Amino acid sequence: MPIATPEVYNEMLDRAKAGKFAYPAINVTSSQTLNAALRGFAEAESDGIVQISTGGAEFLGGQYSKDMVTGAVALAEFAHVVAEKYPVNVALHTDHCPKDKLDAYVRPLIAISRKRVEAGLTPLFQSHMWDGSAETLADNLAIAQELLEQARAAHIILEVEITPTGGEEDGVSHEINDSLYTTVEDAIRTAEALGLGEKGRYLLAASFGNVHGVYKPGNVVLRPELLKELADGVAAKFGKASPFDFVFHGGSGSTEQEIATALENGVVKMNLDTDTQYAFTRPVADHMFKNYDGVLKVDGEVGSKKTYDPRTWGKLAEAGMAARVVEATQNLRSAGNRIK
Repeated sequence: MPIATPEVYNEMLDRAKAGKFAYPAINVTSSQTLNAALRGFAEAESDGIVQISTGGAEFLGGQYSKDMVTGAVALAEFAHVVAEKYPVNVALHTDHCPKDKLDAYVRPLIAISRKRVEAGLTPLFQSHMWDGSAETLADNLAIAQELLEQARAAHIILEVEITPTGGEEDGVSHEINDSLYTTVEDAIRTAEALGLGEKGRYLLAASFGNVHGVYKPGNVVLRPELLKELADGVAAKFGKASPFDFVFHGGSGSTEQEIATALENGVVKMNLDTDTQYAFTRPVADHMFKNYDGVLKVDGEVGSKKTYDPRTWGKLAEAGMAARVVEATQNLRSAGNRIK
């Protein structure tokens, strides 16, 4: 199947919300990690989302120029070709983009999709994230209003983060403290500024103690039940049940119960990066240690081409990451739920 059309992407999100499951959103930084994500979705018979952060896009652009738009466009175009061979629907998304990178990343990408749509094509990406969590809520929502209008015109869904996620990702960092919990007032102000669908569809990354990076279960106090409080507070004011499509950030290390509670309370997308990075790298490390004298030319020897050939260890990396994606679809209940 091809990369999801705007209509299919909306159907994916509607199905997830109605069925109380969520799609893993897998960060990718290369054609290898993209194929690993697609393979995992296909093996699990799950539709899904792959996403590129600003740092990932810079890496994809090559270390000579480090151009984020070039990197993101190149992998997106590649994805539009290779995804045809996988029996699942996959949406392309850009992850965390702070204010100082909007003009070098999200705005140019939206403009590219706008031109594609005007030419009768589908947008290059299906959604983009604006991370205004470092700004005041007023400034955050003002920029979100502008971006939502542009995204709607390009048939794109916008993701907004209205309050901080702890830890650090691609240079955006927040302390782990009480500010990591969105309030009902924050949610109401968001609905007032962005509407509840009539101004364009958006995904909402609300904070319930989320932290990016590596942590063990129990080291971070997640309160996924807070999402119900936010939804109920907005529903009471605006008269619309289940008003938000929630996103779960900082999901690495979360317990199965925390994930299940988040799904019951409206999460339709959950980001995975740290866990899949490790799942990709771990088999490579194992291969290198086991084949030390083959991947290196030790003591004047010539090594073994078959062991240092990137295809040899690259296939192991792809399989390891794909297996972690399958696990994610099972935890998020999207396995077996692909649109046929």
